Amino acid sequence: MTKRLKIASWNINSVRARIALVEQLIREQQPDILCLQETKVLDSIFPAELFLQQGYVHHALNGQRMHHGVAILSRVPLKDPGKHDWQDNGEARHIGVRLECGIRLENVYVPAGGDTPDRNLNPKFGQKLDFIERMTRWSETLGEPTVIVGDFNVAPLECDVWSHKALINVVSHTPVEVEALTRLQQAHDWIDIGRRFVPAPERCFTWWSYRSRDWTKNDRGRRLDHMWASPELANHLSAHQVLEPCRNWQRPSDHVPLICELAV
Repeated sequence: MTKRLKIASWNINSVRARIALVEQLIREQQPDILCLQETKVLDSIFPAELFLQQGYVHHALNGQRMHHGVAILSRVPLKDPGKHDWQDNGEARHIGVRLECGIRLENVYVPAGGDTPDRNLNPKFGQKLDFIERMTRWSETLGEPTVIVGDFNVAPLECDVWSHKALINVVSHTPVEVEALTRLQQAHDWIDIGRRFVPAPERCFTWWSYRSRDWTKNDRGRRLDHMWASPELANHLSAHQVLEPCRNWQRPSDHVPLICELAV
């Protein structure tokens, strides 16, 4: 019997500060699995009770005080949790699990990379490129069907930003970052689920800066959040949503949730 698996991914920008928004997302969307990035909390004080009350009894956490942090909360069993240190400095930016259906689920928070797109002037930018390169090497070795989700902090297509011309030299959309993410995608022939369901050049943004007083007025968005799937899962993908209204919730994250559905 085929089951539909609903996976949500969201850079929440502090799970404790925005726990009410997480509750609202669960109430409205009822995902089977919720992947969070930038949780900003140690595993020992993660607000697990809320998720237990909502039926998310399976947890895989990789937290860090005040910074970074990722979590997978699930109503379906999780096995074989693992962490990759793609940042190569111990930062909590990845957590992965295996689902009973045989799919591996990876949740990643790629570093933003600072403000200057030059690794010689800005070590953070170099760390970001190296992070993506380590992900690329990992992708080349994958031998099982995998879904990877999270905040990749790169908007790869010209139509993934409000203005390609204005942002071509701005970190997240520079040619060197786009080339790095393209190599990552090609390393496993990853399917970009978002663009499978919202084909380019259709508008599709997942992030709007806090600096904008009215994000809806100027709509200066970028597609920084992604969901990718192994090529063998192509016929299992059934739906994808960008929950843009969440950007208008009370004290929102600057990112909005993504949801994909798979027949497993």
